Amino acid sequence: MLLLQLTVLLAVVGLGFVLEAWQLHRSLDQRFEQRALDVAETLAAQPALGTAVRNHDQPAVQRQAQAVRSATGALFVVVTDDHGIRLAHPNPGEIGRPVSTSPERVLRGQEVANIERGTLGLSARGKVPLRARDGAIVGEVSVGFGTADISSALHRLLEMTALLLGVAVLLGVAGSLLLARLLKRRTFGLEPSDLAELVRERDAVLFAIREGVIALDNAGVITMVNTEALRLIGRRLEPGDRLLDQDFPEPLQRALNQRASNRRQGTAAVAVLDERVLVVTRRAVHHAGRWLGSVVTLFDRTEVERLTGELDAVRLMTQALRAQRHEFANRLHTVHGLLHTGGRREASEYVDALLGSSEVRSGEGDAVAPAPIRAYLAAKSTEAARLGVQLRLSEASWVPGRLLAPVEVITVLGNLVSNALEACQEASRQTGQETSRQTGQGAGQQTGQEANRQTASEGGREAQTDQEPARVEVDLLADGTELVISVADTGPGIPVGRLEGIFAAGVSSHGPGRGSGLAIVRSTAESLGGTVRITHPGGDGSMTVFVARLPHVLQSQVVIP
Repeated sequence: MLLLQLTVLLAVVGLGFVLEAWQLHRSLDQRFEQRALDVAETLAAQPALGTAVRNHDQPAVQRQAQAVRSATGALFVVVTDDHGIRLAHPNPGEIGRPVSTSPERVLRGQEVANIERGTLGLSARGKVPLRARDGAIVGEVSVGFGTADISSALHRLLEMTALLLGVAVLLGVAGSLLLARLLKRRTFGLEPSDLAELVRERDAVLFAIREGVIALDNAGVITMVNTEALRLIGRRLEPGDRLLDQDFPEPLQRALNQRASNRRQGTAAVAVLDERVLVVTRRAVHHAGRWLGSVVTLFDRTEVERLTGELDAVRLMTQALRAQRHEFANRLHTVHGLLHTGGRREASEYVDALLGSSEVRSGEGDAVAPAPIRAYLAAKSTEAARLGVQLRLSEASWVPGRLLAPVEVITVLGNLVSNALEACQEASRQTGQETSRQTGQGAGQQTGQEANRQTASEGGREAQTDQEPARVEVDLLADGTELVISVADTGPGIPVGRLEGIFAAGVSSHGPGRGSGLAIVRSTAESLGGTVRITHPGGDGSMTVFVARLPHVLQSQVVIP
């Protein structure tokens, strides 16, 4: 870059010097021609000279001409009569001879200024007619300045011009050095070829990856955005726009604001945008201690969430099948033992008891035909029992067909049941804390550790006896190819202020990093063309009820007359 700048600078200065020299030469020629013309006019304006020429007083004419030549430094001052015969000349030998250039134009009354070659060489000349007192033209006055004088003046001017241009070149070189140093700092020591290679690599990488990338400067202005980011956000962004001035949906705006609050943090935030679950990460960019801006990356985690839900369903089904296998093996061992010990009647009664036992709680039976639902509810019943919550399948449940979208159904059902179990567990924990506080106040009136333990034990037994156990009720009903899922729980209920945004991502009462379950339920249901809503917020002893309608997820039942 520095060599290119210096080359351009020298070329411009050289061209400027040539043009200036040509202009100076032309200007000097005109100035010396005008100077010769002015001297000739001044000499011709003297009346005594015209009288002396008319009278052919050659010595008087020669004296006046030599006096003017000495005063002005002219190369020559020549005076002729009306026939062009010299009456005054620097060389006395030329007096009485005709001039070397034609005097016709001057004798006709015209003034002439040009550069011509005469007996004294090349000179800038000025010629004017010489008039007598009565105005008649009696001769010619010619004054010339030698080209040596012009060249000398031109050399002096060119030397001054060259000096000024030399100073300009030095200043230009110094400026180029400073500019090169500044560019070196701005480009972090990279050469133009390196910058071009970086641009090619950036275009090849940023527009080929499957993550959205938005580059920002220190003021939050967009400097680069790739096509994947535009696809994920669903709107047009241009370099020069401020990112936070854009009217993004609330979940994405909240994630961007959260990351903008601390430039050093690169923690990801989750935002549900339409049907997509986006992971938003904003990282600061710095080099050599200088903050250069930040980079926002957007990762589409929708498929990951779906796969996670599917894996959870498979895991629960595996756990349920493992538990059923152990239970089935135990039952077979029992029947085998009864048969080998001769207790055939006891074996028959045992089998009858097995076949007639109620399995509504685990979801087995003919009322709910799809195996994924039965396996999920069976596994979830074990977890509910561990949490001290009763998980029930309503007697009115009826799903005879096969599932066409088992992953989506289990995702919706699983998230609703998991949220219901957490709500019941939270309600039980709050009740237990309240009971402990009441027990502690009653025990404070007694003395000694024994009284405290006895009172706490009695209070706990009273709470267990009086309090109704927490429960979750699941109601599944087939309506043609549509499945209606209803999940009710005896949890603390949903406050009125949270009802409007309960399905938004990040809305949870269980702390940070939670609140994506109901958002996934809504997006999954809407992807099937269905809906999910709250039919009763619960609280004050009533149950909280969520209802989801999933169309086209069941195999149609063909009725044969």
